[in-house]
Amino acid sequence: MLNVKEIRKDFPILEREVNGRKLIYFDNAATSQKPIQVINKIMEFYTKSYANIHRGIHTLSQEASELYEEARENIAKLINAKTKEIIFVKNATEAINMVAYTWALRNLKKGDEVITSLMEHHSNITPWITLSQIKGIKVKFIGVNSDGTLKTEEIPNLITKNTRLISITHVSNVLGTINDVKEIVKIAHEKDVTTLIDAAQSVPHMPVDVKDIDCEFLAFSGHKMLGPSGIGVLYVKEDLLKRIEPTISGGGTIRNVKWIQDEEICKIHWIEGPEKFEAGTPNIAGAIGLGEAAKYLMRIGLENIMMHEKRLVEKTLKELENIKKVKIYGPRNAEKRAGIITFNIGNLDPHQTALILDQYGIAVRSGLHCAEPIHQIIKAENGSVRASYYLYNTEEEIDEMIKVLMDLEDIA
Repeated sequence: MLNVKEIRKDFPILEREVNGRKLIYFDNAATSQKPIQVINKIMEFYTKSYANIHRGIHTLSQEASELYEEARENIAKLINAKTKEIIFVKNATEAINMVAYTWALRNLKKGDEVITSLMEHHSNITPWITLSQIKGIKVKFIGVNSDGTLKTEEIPNLITKNTRLISITHVSNVLGTINDVKEIVKIAHEKDVTTLIDAAQSVPHMPVDVKDIDCEFLAFSGHKMLGPSGIGVLYVKEDLLKRIEPTISGGGTIRNVKWIQDEEICKIHWIEGPEKFEAGTPNIAGAIGLGEAAKYLMRIGLENIMMHEKRLVEKTLKELENIKKVKIYGPRNAEKRAGIITFNIGNLDPHQTALILDQYGIAVRSGLHCAEPIHQIIKAENGSVRASYYLYNTEEEIDEMIKVLMDLEDIA
């Protein structure tokens, strides 16, 4: 079990008050708070070792390069990947778009198919819709059951000889549903279909092993896993990474550019590693901060974090069922969902509920959560209230939220 009392000491923001109340932060699916270890690591880099990377032979540049590559190693260790398979990007959204506009744009043709699902974040729907307009590909959607679970049994029938990619979320950012991505990848590979996993809501909260899942691509964001904003990761399986050429190129991506005078052309030779996708000066401090966040999570243990969140979810589901006007969305079994609880209360608009909770210092998310199709399916077209947990949240904080919601029942 986690020593949550000790963990909370690492997060200075949890000591502040909001509207005269001690902050209760239940908006972790949107972004997480940062431990002092990550904050200090970034500050130390800027005050002692800041320089550009991979281009200088002076001491500061060498130190910065070592810190940056050490961060890549820590991220690789976190998801059981090879260091050379880790590409630093801005966030999971950019990672998914990178797959769309590097690999897919060059390899898919008119009539080819991409399969995704109706529980996806918009970031895993809109790139494929846009690509369909550019290339004439077809986008197909896996359905969702009434209990918020994916209709995995539809996948074999959706796959045809034209299917090239299945791009699926590991954990729904709305329902908290945990999808069996290993089984989905297995089904895809039986038909020689490439796979992309949106792991933005899973990597921060549970053990994720890319070798075990066996996917070709996996995307996640740093700011949801105790790291800074503006940094994320795209994992690409090594043999595939070698065959992909970058769409954005420039400094740091090129081994050399040769001027062939007789032909009057410049010939490009790309760097073979992940650096060929990190054009220009990257978010060096962000990567270093993310590497420190990965070390922190590995020290605490992702298995421990997952079990802690399941206990919080189990308690919340039990307590909410005692409030008659609350409607809960997604699986009722805590084993089938991550640390996300989505609900509405009576006829209250979700934003009203969130504003009232905020008056008690409780931060939750309200609205459509960048996932409109799933809200149509669960018949919550106006949106929902989402409480999402992390390693520093407590049962006592949940009790405080439940008290407010019980009082709200009279006006809902």
